[in-house]
Amino acid sequence: MVERKKYGKGDKRCHAEMGHKMNTKGRKGNGHRPEVTGSNSIYRKLSVRNMKRSVQDHLVYMFTMTLVTALMYAFNSLIFQNELERYFPVKLEGLMGMMVGLAAFFIMLIVAWLINYMVRFRLERRSAEFGIYLLLGMKKGTIARLYMWENILLGGIAFAIGTAAGILLQQVLMAVMFAMVRMEYRLRIRIDGGTFLMTVCCFGGCYLLALMCCRRKFKKMNIQTLMNAGRRNEEIKEKFERGKQMLLPISVVFILLFWKMFGRLSDNLQTALFIIGLVITIYLFYLGLSAWIICYVRKGGMAVYKGQNLFLLRQFASKMRTMQFTMGTLTALFTLALLGASFALMFSDYENTVLEGKIPFDVQIYSKEIGDAFVREKEVIEEEAVVSSYYRYHIYTDGGNAVNTWMLTHLQAWGAMYQNRDGTPDRAAIERMLQDEKGDGTYYTYDTYMGITDYNHLRKMLGYEKAELAAQAYLVQIKPRLEREVQKIGEDLVIGNAAGDGFLTCAGIRAEPFSQDGHNGADYVVVVPDEVLERMRPYYTELAAKLDGQAPFGLQHKLEQLLSEENPYAAGHAEAGLCRGSDTIISVAEPCMVRDNLMLELQYMLASIIIPLFYIGLVFVCVAVTVLSVQQVSDAAKYRYRYDVLWKLGLTRAATRCLILKQLAAYYLCPALLAVVISGRMILFASDRFIMMTGVSTPVGGFFGKSAALFLGIYLVYFVVTYVEFKRNVAFL
Repeated sequence: MVERKKYGKGDKRCHAEMGHKMNTKGRKGNGHRPEVTGSNSIYRKLSVRNMKRSVQDHLVYMFTMTLVTALMYAFNSLIFQNELERYFPVKLEGLMGMMVGLAAFFIMLIVAWLINYMVRFRLERRSAEFGIYLLLGMKKGTIARLYMWENILLGGIAFAIGTAAGILLQQVLMAVMFAMVRMEYRLRIRIDGGTFLMTVCCFGGCYLLALMCCRRKFKKMNIQTLMNAGRRNEEIKEKFERGKQMLLPISVVFILLFWKMFGRLSDNLQTALFIIGLVITIYLFYLGLSAWIICYVRKGGMAVYKGQNLFLLRQFASKMRTMQFTMGTLTALFTLALLGASFALMFSDYENTVLEGKIPFDVQIYSKEIGDAFVREKEVIEEEAVVSSYYRYHIYTDGGNAVNTWMLTHLQAWGAMYQNRDGTPDRAAIERMLQDEKGDGTYYTYDTYMGITDYNHLRKMLGYEKAELAAQAYLVQIKPRLEREVQKIGEDLVIGNAAGDGFLTCAGIRAEPFSQDGHNGADYVVVVPDEVLERMRPYYTELAAKLDGQAPFGLQHKLEQLLSEENPYAAGHAEAGLCRGSDTIISVAEPCMVRDNLMLELQYMLASIIIPLFYIGLVFVCVAVTVLSVQQVSDAAKYRYRYDVLWKLGLTRAATRCLILKQLAAYYLCPALLAVVISGRMILFASDRFIMMTGVSTPVGGFFGKSAALFLGIYLVYFVVTYVEFKRNVAFL
């Protein structure tokens, strides 16, 4: 026990030992600890000195907090300074802000966790120093305020630099957004009060919450706990290790089961329980891994005494045991980051490769009325734009659903949903879906046909070559993404000829972009000789227009208003009777479509998804890698002695550097590899479905590969910085 001296009133020895005046308000012998009451300048100088030392010791943390501040400011500006919104209708107003705000909420939680983790971590590392302060007579409240001021200074520096960088990053972000919608952006640097205030509230709120939690924890500590806190992470409590090591194979089996079962569970409750089990497994995996290594060392396995493996295994087991919850959290962050980046890449690829062909005509309008001449629609178009040509035509039907039935029973999108167990069509289910007026808007009730003359006229408007069709043949015009799946449709599809005494044969499949999200059929339209149409009836009417130059902003909105006034049911595709086909992830089904206007809206909507996903992924990766880096750099001083001993025992400097590299690599790769394994299954499944439902040409593993490469790039930067800092702190290297 340390005997603490009690100084009476007027005792001058106190001044000599403390270096400044003491508060001696209490009576002599009352047992109260004297309070340091030196000038505030001493505490300020001490805070600044400690802050400078913290900046040097935790450069990675400061860099990450600066980067997070810059990202916060730049992305918050999309709520208050989004110059793109004025180009879009009211229905899209606030969409980007809502998505960014949702992303900001999750990011605030993670940043608050990081700050709280770092404040507690630094408190444990400096606990012996604070214990000495208590021994010298400082009160807990004074030490707590001193520590809070240090952290506030650190946060203030990161916030100031990050805000300045965020103002510049905001311009880059706006330029990227304008480029995504194919518009020109002019540099315009300005500071918005709302953006600045929101960033201050988000950043400051995270910091103050962490500091308040730390202050409460500090008040519960005494000199003994402070002096021992720094050594807490060095202890490995080896209890029930044989039982705990079984958690490792159990976790591996569950992860393998997850790989096999993910995507096959149709029940939402089962899927939710499975995901919860996976989250628990991630945390138990590290407990089992640590116990397995300890048991392996005890047994003296073959690899234990090779080279420096014993040293590495003991260090790794110690880290896994003391950081098992943190490592599980980092694995979850890496998993979410990979998922976010992959989904962002999916939608970005769709925008760059598929979206352009979804709306091939300059203007196209749908009407259920067979005799609709589109008089008022033409007036609105001509008021706003210069029209090169119009073309009004009908889509026909024969009153049957043979083509619909074939599509529902052969496309991958439907699986076995409309099949009996023996593979034959489930006629009852198909009829219920097609005949239901309140259905899901997939296919029209009856098959859709088009005459060859109308077909070739439309092809000419789009710049395609003329299609040749014999008198006893038909063509199937299909969406590009379905071309491979319908190659055998001609073997099963039977269509009667004009005379009714014979059948047409399939002359081929055409898969150029042809506006088949409900306008020229849903997924498909069967092209037949004009004579065959005589025995069919018009199903609905279409108007296609070709413009000279670009359509002006707002033409889409004016046509939508006109349709809504003429027929309130035409406000949406389902109410208007328009069907979208098998598209489910992204569907472009609108009764009226102005290519230039709608493309901007769709690109903006996709940007509202892509940008927040990248935002979340980037912040999550940086936060997770920062924790890994800070842990290792802070442990360098402790490892210095151990590496010095190894060096004195004969380990060369080159071998020591290699040993450090192995130690850091094992520590860094463990959560990363587990995250790659878990997220890989989810991303591969989602990629397969996305490619099938949208028609993007990227291979199934392409999105996962790109996101993993991006993840690895950030990971390597932090790893190299950590390695350099670690070597620098091990002085003899």
